[in-house]
Amino acid sequence: MMKTNADLRKAPSRSQRREEYRNRIRAVKPRICDERATLVTESFKRHEFEEPALKRAYALRDVLSQMSIYILDEELIVGNQASAPLAAAVFPEYSISWLEEELDSLPKRPSDRFEVEPATRQQLSTVFDYWKGKTHYERVYAALPGIVKEAEEVKAIWSEHLRNDGDGHLIVDYEKVIRCGLKALEAEARAGLACLDLLELEEVSKKAFLEAVPIVCEAARTFSARFAKLAADMARSTHDDSRRGELLEIARTCERVPYEPARSFREALQSIWFIHVILQIESNGHSVSLGRFDHYLLPFYVKDKAEGRLTEEDALELIENFWLKLNTVNKVRPWRDTQFITGYPMFQNLTVGGQTVEGRDATNELTYLCLAATREVGLTQPSLAARYHLGSPEEYLRQCVRTIKLGYGMPAMFNDEVIIPALLNRAVAKEDAYNYAMVGCVEVAVPGKWGYRCNGMSYFSMLKVFELALNDGTDPKTGKQLCKGNGSLEEFRSFEEIMEAFQKQLRFYTRLYITHDTIADFMTEKYLPEPFSSALVSDCIARGKMLKEGGAVYDSVSAQSIGLANVTNSLAAIRTLVFRDHRFTLAELKHALDCNFEDEAGEKIRNSILADAPKYGNDIDEVDLIGAKLFGDYIKHLGNFKNTRYGRGPVAAGWMVSTSTVSANIPFGRFVGPTPDGRRDGQPLADGCSPAQGTDRSGPTAAMNSVAKLPNILASGGQLFNMKLNPEVLLSEKGIFALSSLLRVFSAKKGWHVQFNVVDAETLRRAQKDPERYSNLVIRVAGYSAYFVDLDRDLQNDIISRTEHSSLQPQS
Repeated sequence: MMKTNADLRKAPSRSQRREEYRNRIRAVKPRICDERATLVTESFKRHEFEEPALKRAYALRDVLSQMSIYILDEELIVGNQASAPLAAAVFPEYSISWLEEELDSLPKRPSDRFEVEPATRQQLSTVFDYWKGKTHYERVYAALPGIVKEAEEVKAIWSEHLRNDGDGHLIVDYEKVIRCGLKALEAEARAGLACLDLLELEEVSKKAFLEAVPIVCEAARTFSARFAKLAADMARSTHDDSRRGELLEIARTCERVPYEPARSFREALQSIWFIHVILQIESNGHSVSLGRFDHYLLPFYVKDKAEGRLTEEDALELIENFWLKLNTVNKVRPWRDTQFITGYPMFQNLTVGGQTVEGRDATNELTYLCLAATREVGLTQPSLAARYHLGSPEEYLRQCVRTIKLGYGMPAMFNDEVIIPALLNRAVAKEDAYNYAMVGCVEVAVPGKWGYRCNGMSYFSMLKVFELALNDGTDPKTGKQLCKGNGSLEEFRSFEEIMEAFQKQLRFYTRLYITHDTIADFMTEKYLPEPFSSALVSDCIARGKMLKEGGAVYDSVSAQSIGLANVTNSLAAIRTLVFRDHRFTLAELKHALDCNFEDEAGEKIRNSILADAPKYGNDIDEVDLIGAKLFGDYIKHLGNFKNTRYGRGPVAAGWMVSTSTVSANIPFGRFVGPTPDGRRDGQPLADGCSPAQGTDRSGPTAAMNSVAKLPNILASGGQLFNMKLNPEVLLSEKGIFALSSLLRVFSAKKGWHVQFNVVDAETLRRAQKDPERYSNLVIRVAGYSAYFVDLDRDLQNDIISRTEHSSLQPQS
């Protein structure tokens, strides 16, 4: 056949390939994929009486060997999670009843919509019946004490995610895989299996997991081989010489990794991607993160460049292609859960920068290429995390700021000066503490050594608990009183009495929160083990224990607390305006709250609170130290609890605190009535450890100083601090230098984390009115970025309401 000029076209340029791929992704409408659900159901039926670990291993093998695979024209890195880009697989073993109820409404949601094809609807109907009475959701819910269910009804806690989802929140040992290949893990498991003494009960308990590891490693090998064959077949059928060469290279790469060690930068990237996507297929837990990407890939990059196989431009194109692949992964959640996590987030965190395990600066060429790829691709994934420290190069910080300037909300900045000491405080070994990476939103873990769910994925509403404390333990919205309080607001005689009433409710609801997590963990361990994830974390194979059994080296879980700034401001208002200045009495404040500040007296009190009470976020010790004490006391209380892995192997198998609220501050606000900080009934709570919306009026330096006063070294679960900057602030090199200098000051003051939205409120309002024109507007929501127009209106308004700083200079 004669070749046409089109057949003989040159390879697309890096920018052309990137834009074509980017446009393809943005044009896709997310949809539901039924393949995984069907294949897992059939597999479970065939292996119904196997040990759970083997049953799950066989299910993963069956999915990877039979699911649809594809290679897009723009792809250099291949491997798909579902049958099409942005399609969401279904995980019936976790929960199914919500999907049966919501299937028809998925395309019509206010946000996070999914198309459902008629054939998909019909196929899923054949799956639903098998799983009724057998799902994780049903097992956990049936085991919960009634009082925990009532606590959810009161909305002091919200733990439904743990019933609907897998754990996720994990960084596996990508470095070991690219260095040794899955075959090394398979050999390790086989050796362990051969040494088992089955006369010992503990040894018998290891058998199923060690048998499962070779099954899942071979399944991954089969999966990659399928892509090798597909690429070779496509190469034979194409008339495009350039694309043929690329496809043949893809085929050669997929024939080798991830089973064999990687030999090149390209092979290492492809190996990482296969591991990453298989983790997403095994479990529907999100926040599967990639660790120190620029650190473990550097030897391959340096070697290939030195031997002339790779240029900087080649490496950047491969990284950009990898970034784009991350944007093809998706997940569907029940609408009840979606309201807490809006914007199709997957939380695929990727860490750059920081220090070596010896304490030297780790910034390198790949660090800068990752920042460049984020600027060029301009999408929501990966969630780029930049570690920095007092010794970070000035050029690195400026490149971070130049990336932040573009408005994607990335990179989020994480401070070695507090995070490393926080980990050391948790008994993490020094070399591991220096090697930390970010997971999900703002959580921290040691790559390849930390167990599941370093973030609890349950929510704890501090402001709701505070409201209960002011009402004798009774919820004004439901009338439920689960814990008798110390009296109603007007009955208290001192500020200290109010604090004690709050602490009483806090201690009570914390126990219920952790009770739910304990039961969910127990059910996950018993029925839904994950052998592939476990094989990739030390020391699971060596111990013969999966992650939930205590196989990891470290395994602490963090509790997500919401509303710290609101409680702090409420207490500051009471102490200042009632007990110190005598502006009004507690009885008068109670009346104002009862009428939602809407009558004349209530409005007057609200105006006094808003104008005259000190607010967290303005560098005022008298209020900031209230927040610091509240936070410190809560952290201390959490330290009394252990997770289900305690005493089974891991170090530090306890509870930490996190202020990673995602977008939960919006729905939680609907459940809390008016509060003494001047917030009206139903209004959003403050997000993370950030100041409440619009209350930080003294500039960014003051806001940072307030956040830095929190006991951040104890907050080893992660701190979330959002700031919004007017774009004009960073128009000049002077502005870029000012922000990099501000980051250094924040680092010295031991602030944990900060991230920036660089967008003005007027642009966001225009986007609300004309969403099609602003369809590519990416903003930072919480610990993740999303397309602004994909968010529901309440969350959009919350982002608009955040204080917009128009100067980086300290205000007098």
